[in-house]
Amino acid sequence: MRGGARNRSGPQPDPRSGRSDRRGLNFMNLPSEGYSGGVPEFPLPRPKAREKALWRLIWTYPQAVAWAREPWRWETVAMYVRWKVRAELADATAADATAMRQLGDQVGLTPAGLKENGWCIAVDEVGQARTVAAEKVAPAPPSAPVRRLRSMPGGGA
Repeated sequence: MRGGARNRSGPQPDPRSGRSDRRGLNFMNLPSEGYSGGVPEFPLPRPKAREKALWRLIWTYPQAVAWAREPWRWETVAMYVRWKVRAELADATAADATAMRQLGDQVGLTPAGLKENGWCIAVDEVGQARTVAAEKVAPAPPSAPVRRLRSMPGGGA
């Protein structure tokens, strides 16, 4: 292979840069609240219980909004799940972790993978405003300690 652009060669496009604007790069905003649609059946043979549980979990992530539109990608997402489960084992190798990371990039589960796929997770501005407002309403400071007054002989204080 000679010359030309390669995946992960150089910086990934920045959706907020002027250069991306000039090149007409548009990034798909994924909802920060995640995906609430149906979860497809795990497409690989003989899934383990942990694979099934992780499969259901990652279909709640924002990236699942894009995956739902791209059924051809589901097998790769399932391979990520399978390699992640393998990488979680006590006897996992560095190769297991590498395979999991590379598949995570392909399906957009890493920051680099999001950019590589042309996706970005939209900022939940309403949720942020709610958090900021809650932080501004500081809890009342604890009341001053109650001093106990004692009467002293002779009326002194």
